Parts: sequence; structure tokens; C-alpha cells
Amino acid sequence: MRSLIALILCLTFAGSAFATQDSEHTATPSGQAVPRFVSLKVDVANGRSGPSSQHPIAWRYLRAGLPMEVIAETPDWRRVRDPEGEVTWMHRSILSGRRSVYTLEETTLHARDSDSSPIEAVAEAGVILSLERCRTGWCRVEGQGFRGWVRPHTLWGVYPQELDTGNDDETDRNPALSTSVAHDTALP
Repeated sequence: MRSLIALILCLTFAGSAFATQDSEHTATPSGQAVPRFVSLKVDVANGRSGPSSQHPIAWRYLRAGLPMEVIAETPDWRRVRDPEGEVTWMHRSILSGRRSVYTLEETTLHARDSDSSPIEAVAEAGVILSLERCRTGWCRVEGQGFRGWVRPHTLWGVYPQELDTGNDDETDRNPALSTSVAHDTALP
């Protein structure tokens, strides 16, 4: 009987510990999970060295839609990581909950979520695409008037649980999506 009571007490405390861990994970000022992906809402955005406008600008970003990963937050500021791995602070007002992705390499957009489906376009490395959804190892994206399904291993802005380990073997060259003119630049 004592061992049964001890077992019940252990399970109760273990359950409380897991509940506390889970609530700490989602107990952020925004109420949203951290980490998470967001995107830049504006064409010119300053990434600062700390969470206030008094902190110096570390990076100036010149690409609306650029995906950023929120890795920490305060009520008004988000600590974000960019596709190059740079970490800065940004005010929440310049970030959007819209998902986008950044192509790490040449990326083929297929008509359907199948390697054997027709190729709609080929995006160069460095292109920003709007992310519609991911499922079964494929992501539906849109950019510059082209829409298609891509394997997410060529993208930054998709978490590992959305990745697929399949191989893409493309040799066809269809309409290409080009990179945006402006690129992130460091301030002196």
C-alpha cells in the first residue's frame, strides 16, 4: 500500500513538473511559442544590439518579407536570427506573423507535391518566397507570380519537423525566380 501511495505521489509531482515546463515554454510576453518564424513587415528594418531604440543599430535589413526566427522576446522587442545567422533585436511593430522562406540554393518549384510532377519554376539561391503550408515533406510556396511545391531542405525558415530527407534530381531549367536587388548590409 505504501508503495502504491509513493508511486501516486511521484506521478503527481512528475506531472506538475511537466506542466510547469510546458507553461514556461509558452509563457512569453506575446503568448506565442519561442522559437518561431516571422518575417519583416517593412522594406528597411534596423536590427539593434539590444532591446531598445537607444541601443546601436547592428544591422540594417533592406528586404520586406525576409524570414526571421524569434529566439527570445520582451513585451515590445524580439531577439531574432536572420538567414545568415546574425542575431539582433527588433521592435515587434516591424515584424509580421506571415511565414516566408529564404532559398539556400537553387530550388525547384513543382506543380504538385511529387518529384515527378511538372516543374513550374526554378528559384535562385537567396530568393524570398511566401510560405503557404507544409505537409508530408513538401512546402507550398509562392513568389514573383509563380506558385509550387518545394522540398524544404533547400529553404531557411522551415523547422526540421517539416523537413524531408528525399533527394531532388532536377536537370530541367524552367522560368527562374531572381533574387531581390537589396541585400542585408552592415552599418559601420
